[in-house]
Amino acid sequence: MAADPSRSAASPYTDLDRPPLRAGALERALVRPGGLWRAIEVAAELPSTNTELIRRAREGAPGGTVLVTDHQTAGRGRLDRAFHTPPRAALTFSVLLRPEVPARRLGWLPLLMGVAAVSAIERIAEIPAGLKWPNDVLTRADDGRPDRKLAGILSEAAFTDGDPGVVIGMGLNVAQTRAELPVDTATSLAVEEAACTDRDPLLRAVLRGLADRFEAWQAHGGDAEASGLAAEYRGRCTTIGRPVRAHLPGDRVLEGEATGVDADGRLIVRGPGGEEPLSAGDVVHLRRADGGY
Repeated sequence: MAADPSRSAASPYTDLDRPPLRAGALERALVRPGGLWRAIEVAAELPSTNTELIRRAREGAPGGTVLVTDHQTAGRGRLDRAFHTPPRAALTFSVLLRPEVPARRLGWLPLLMGVAAVSAIERIAEIPAGLKWPNDVLTRADDGRPDRKLAGILSEAAFTDGDPGVVIGMGLNVAQTRAELPVDTATSLAVEEAACTDRDPLLRAVLRGLADRFEAWQAHGGDAEASGLAAEYRGRCTTIGRPVRAHLPGDRVLEGEATGVDADGRLIVRGPGGEEPLSAGDVVHLRRADGGY
């Protein structure tokens, strides 16, 4: 019997370099009794996984819900900056967490996601990566090339009458070609010639690493120092020790050296008036003052 060409054209397997994700396989691998992850859904297409999961959180979705899409058509970064990726070329997903820790410690959650992402990228894709405070995952080239952005992370509160919720989304560039990337400062695992550009094992590694770190952090009441999260983040943060230029609300600009990240996840910048802590919500843009990313 001859193949139906219309069905072949509609199949997500027409491009075998960019296969679809399968919720069943991910749930079998990641959802366990007593574990953090409760449900994993894969949508063929969504405007924004964060926007959709926030809506579900406000309707009572449980913590440990994961929403993934093969094609995000209206992704959002910090300050509602928009981005777009080709179908099945990026790993775009959001998780809903309902942590039982003091509210002042919730700022660590996007940093926790960043640590889990870098660990997964280095282990599965086998390329060096680091973190630009507060929400970017970068390559770390050792041959003099500039750092380039691999992923962005966005954390948003989803408060309800019940348990507080936090939705954390990530968009990781996986299979994009150089021509498909929006700016010269972006890159993808494929462009970096990573050992693995399969989104399935990458997602599994990120979610397992996130679960392990989240559970340790929550067991210590959200204390990033006691749980070891703070030390791990500082060890992976490429911003520390670099000259930076922070654009703040009211057209204020602070230039100085990033000297560290404090116990609340704030970046410490030593400027003309001494050391000043900056929370992610304080910063409109952060750039390296020496011209790096």
